[in-house]
Amino acid sequence: MKILIAEDESSLNEVITKKLKQEGFCVDSCLDGGEALERLLYTDYDMAVLDIMMPVLSGTEVLTDLRRHGKNTPVIFLTAKDTVHDRVTGLNLGANDYIVKPFSFDELIARIMAVRRTVSGNISNQITLADLTVDIDTHIITLEGCEITLTGKEYELLEYLMMNKGHILSKAKILSHVWGYDYEGGDKIVEVYMNYLRKKIDAGRDKKLIHTVRGIGYVMKEEV
Repeated sequence: MKILIAEDESSLNEVITKKLKQEGFCVDSCLDGGEALERLLYTDYDMAVLDIMMPVLSGTEVLTDLRRHGKNTPVIFLTAKDTVHDRVTGLNLGANDYIVKPFSFDELIARIMAVRRTVSGNISNQITLADLTVDIDTHIITLEGCEITLTGKEYELLEYLMMNKGHILSKAKILSHVWGYDYEGGDKIVEVYMNYLRKKIDAGRDKKLIHTVRGIGYVMKEEV
């Protein structure tokens, strides 16, 4: 899961980013609302965790602009404010959840996973396609009942494809989501890693799960 952390308190930003990475999340971070909005508009994130009180743009301003541009990225607000009015305002603007500082890291993880389940329509943290299952909590992948091993980037790519199973993803979207906002290489890297995944998932199978849509991108789906 790819997450953007926007928090202007640098020490808290560093701690959240470090802990989320230790839990296996792919994390980008920034210290103001202006950069947060730019990243969210041009990079495909699974979720954003936004402090409300930030320089340049507030978290609520970021969310308002994000929704105005038609971006439905799930958003969790971080704030020191704990009034009903503040919570209602944030939720009415399109936030998916609201967490009050100080908070425990376990609570933040639980809320991130709960929002992701709600948005994806899954009742658990497991995503299944045919005999392939990805557990986005433990990062365990099983194929035909056997656990398989992937590199970090291979896992990020597979998770993104599985979260969007049945939907065609362009190379540009995959590059942005998996390699990130600051990646300066070309999109050939996508083809390279798709081939790595195919060797581990589709090799020797009559019915493939990873499909190329010529001239458009890739899709994970079960062959009929």
